[in-house]
Amino acid sequence: MDATTNAAAPPPLARRLAAPAGILAGVAAAWAYVGAVDPNEPGHYPVCPLLQFTGLYCPGCGGLRSAHAFVHGDLAAAFSANAMAVAGYFAFFVVMTVWLVRAVRGVRFELYLPPVALWSLGAAGAVFSVVRNLPFGAVLAP
Repeated sequence: MDATTNAAAPPPLARRLAAPAGILAGVAAAWAYVGAVDPNEPGHYPVCPLLQFTGLYCPGCGGLRSAHAFVHGDLAAAFSANAMAVAGYFAFFVVMTVWLVRAVRGVRFELYLPPVALWSLGAAGAVFSVVRNLPFGAVLAP
């Protein structure tokens, strides 16, 4: 008996692409909705509760306006509305590209971030949130 006959064959391509394609379809639908329904017009989306009750911007404030501008190709407005969200869009694009390439090649995809990276991302979000609420960080406010 040959050792290669015991190796499990990778699943069919359609099955390997199901998860990333499903996620991309959901994200594309959400982006299409945000692109079609302008968040700059009041009444289409709920107001951020933190902003409504405290007047402070959370790390996500301006994210819908950023996504709307990004969909319409206005990177300057997208960055102005929420710079951290724009960085997240590009990070998502990179991760999805790697996942799709690995799925096509039949290589398992695992996204692992060590704890120090997760803590660093959390700290960056906290710093971003604090700075955008200070007078000298007004350029980061939506």
